[in-house]
Amino acid sequence: MKISVCHIQPGKPQQNAYVECYNRTVRHEWLNQYIIESIEEAQNYATKWLWTYNNERPYMALGGTTPVQELKRAA
Repeated sequence: MKISVCHIQPGKPQQNAYVECYNRTVRHEWLNQYIIESIEEAQNYATKWLWTYNNERPYMALGGTTPVQELKRAA
């Protein structure tokens, strides 16, 4: 199997919509909320946010459930 790198075209973020949406969510929901002074502090904020994102935040695409609830239901 041959794997190649395919870059998106400059000025075309919609070609990578999932990552762009995630990056926007990270910026708006926690990165811009704090003055971060170290990598460790950033990692702590990221870990806390990611847990909340997956365990407490309902997703409309999942019918208003969280990813963890959806995984339990699917199992």
